[in-house]
Amino acid sequence: MDILASADGSLTNPSKLASTFQGHGQKRVSDKTIRRCIGFLVEAFLMEEAKRYDIKGRKYIGALMKCYYGDVGLRNARLNFRQQEENHLMENVICNELRYRGWAVDVGVVGLRERSGDGSLRSKQLEVDFMANKGSRRVYVQSAFAMPDSAKERQEKRSLSMVQDSFKKIVVVRGPIKPWQDDQGIVTLGLFDFLLDSESWE
Repeated sequence: MDILASADGSLTNPSKLASTFQGHGQKRVSDKTIRRCIGFLVEAFLMEEAKRYDIKGRKYIGALMKCYYGDVGLRNARLNFRQQEENHLMENVICNELRYRGWAVDVGVVGLRERSGDGSLRSKQLEVDFMANKGSRRVYVQSAFAMPDSAKERQEKRSLSMVQDSFKKIVVVRGPIKPWQDDQGIVTLGLFDFLLDSESWE
């Protein structure tokens, strides 16, 4: 629980967690045991899993996932109120709010090929923080603590702009801003608007 709490919102899997135990000189724990323990935490509603989903390929990929605490206060108490990274906590809060509203939440992945400095093509994967589904509805959500300049804005919106479908795409920022929509149809709004109004992105 401590490891998952300190890696809140980071990609992990049972094998990676098993290696962490070995790396700290502790007793060997199998990835199967860790998988079962995570399952118990999910069943007890202490944590939620978000699996990686290839948006273009329309399939779940690999064993990597993200774990989010169902209650951020419990996560903070578990770590004795250390590691208060606001950007990770904000991502956790957004995930919890989407689930509370009845959305099934996954981590979206968009693959692309781009030229490197030497002219060779290389594959790259961009992450969409959340791909939320409810029946036939879908929304893509990017958690961006701040977008102080156009370069940061382009960086945060890049993965969303690579998604070639007509579902709603939104960026949630920490500060209070007036909701607005750019020429690509991506809506940017503040965290409090997102939390207080379930239709804020409409």
